[in-house]
Amino acid sequence: MAEALPQTPSFRLDGHRALVTGAGRGIGLACAAALAQAGAEVTLAARTAPEIEQAAAAIGPNARASVLDVSDLTAVAAFFESRPAFHVLVNNAGTNRPKPVWEVSEADYDAVLDLNLKSAFFVAQACARRMIADGIQGSLIHMGSQMGHVGGPGRSLYCASKWALEGMNKAMALDLAPHGIRSNTIAPTFIETPMTKPFFEDPAFRASVLQKIKLGRLGTVQDLMGAVIFLASDASSLITGASLIVDGGWTAE
Repeated sequence: MAEALPQTPSFRLDGHRALVTGAGRGIGLACAAALAQAGAEVTLAARTAPEIEQAAAAIGPNARASVLDVSDLTAVAAFFESRPAFHVLVNNAGTNRPKPVWEVSEADYDAVLDLNLKSAFFVAQACARRMIADGIQGSLIHMGSQMGHVGGPGRSLYCASKWALEGMNKAMALDLAPHGIRSNTIAPTFIETPMTKPFFEDPAFRASVLQKIKLGRLGTVQDLMGAVIFLASDASSLITGASLIVDGGWTAE
């Protein structure tokens, strides 16, 4: 008798609760939409109520908005204590202050590292604590960057935060594995979003970026939607402590 064909693990997320931080626009909004389209019940979190309320309404009945400043650690703790555990976290809130290293101020350092690393750490910690308490197995997805794998001019703070995020991710994966909680990063190249659009209006900058992206185009938010669904779903059930690099070949050279 022939061996039964293996069945592809499901990419569906029906019955799963997901949280996306920094979800009002750009990458965060696309991640939230992708998760909802895969069947998850998605909470969009950000500081600005009208933006995420509009985004949640556009996604539909599977989405809800929740105002949360992830830099307020007291608010973060209260947020996770007041609701059931999530199955999926997309740790997406972040910022950047690109400038040469000799121009970086202490205020710049605090702004980038506090949001990109400190807030990401404690959001993940609070999410994981609630998952463990509720006996929920699931997936933490941290939005890293290709700049967590290479360097870039004017990116000393951003690189510091994203390289640190990669190390944080690997250690979290080891701590959380016994609880059935996976931790991975997605590391995109330059993605066209409202935040990055002004930079690409400089023809020289745009040309320098396209020269490094070997597939010859800037990234779009759609390029990240499949990556999020993959890492959130059973399709990646043996993947933890890894980085899914979505960079068009930038870091291959």
